[in-house]
Amino acid sequence: MAVSFWNNLLQITKNRVLQQRRVSLYNYTHSYEEHVIKKKLKQFTGGSINLSKDGNGIGVLTLNNPRLMNAFTGTMMLELQEKVTELENWKEGKGLIIHGAENTFCSGSDLNIVKAVSLQDGVNMCMFIQNTLTRLMRLPLISVALVRGKAVGGGAELTTACDFRLMTPGSEIRFVHKLMGLVPGWGGATRLVQLVGSRNALKLLSGALKVDPERAVHLGLAEEILPSSDETGSLEEACTWLNQYTEGPADVIQAMKKVVIAGRELHLEAALREEKDIFATLWGGPANVQALAQRAKHK
Repeated sequence: MAVSFWNNLLQITKNRVLQQRRVSLYNYTHSYEEHVIKKKLKQFTGGSINLSKDGNGIGVLTLNNPRLMNAFTGTMMLELQEKVTELENWKEGKGLIIHGAENTFCSGSDLNIVKAVSLQDGVNMCMFIQNTLTRLMRLPLISVALVRGKAVGGGAELTTACDFRLMTPGSEIRFVHKLMGLVPGWGGATRLVQLVGSRNALKLLSGALKVDPERAVHLGLAEEILPSSDETGSLEEACTWLNQYTEGPADVIQAMKKVVIAGRELHLEAALREEKDIFATLWGGPANVQALAQRAKHK
């Protein structure tokens, strides 16, 4: 009876959390029709989003369009949504590293899209990407943006959708939107305020300032400056850095990320209830029983 109760509670909690992660920020009441913008984005081809997953629960997402500094084409935006959906369903996953191919991170949107789409299509694209990056931010995986070279415009916004940012020597993050006569549209301004505070965010946005690794660490925008600048070396170093936070069973790591999301996004009472429900999914589970047997708390 008790086992059945806890199993049912576990499933209910998992379903509710999954539904919350996937919920769309926008719908028809916002004049948003996802199938319409998807059809439009398919017209702008090129590049790819590649995802690899290792046996230790670490995924590597590669932005692959080096001819345009890994700018997002329309099909890449669609592929990113597909990869996020795949990661949402990755039960063995614990961590994710996002990086760009050939020693640069990302330069935002392909300007061919920007020049070609109408105002309504541009707003719809904004809503589509906000939906995708919000789901990325809510993944039950500990995520890291590995910034080599430049992360500018939408690329800078993408870094803010990750839990952490690691930078290599000579790299930069820059919100260049003002120079394009715009403000961030992928949710980057909102997330930047949460990361560095309103005063620093205003400086970075209104000044279109180049943020080098040292300044990023000082602001709390980046965690660390990695020694290597090359793709292979920095990726290995990022994996090593991430591993210190992903050791242990996947269900425990995912639960840790979920309670942090709840604390960040819900009001106090709802966050506490969510924490309690997630706690209940682990109590008496394999990891908990093993830890008690080994008296892990006192080692």
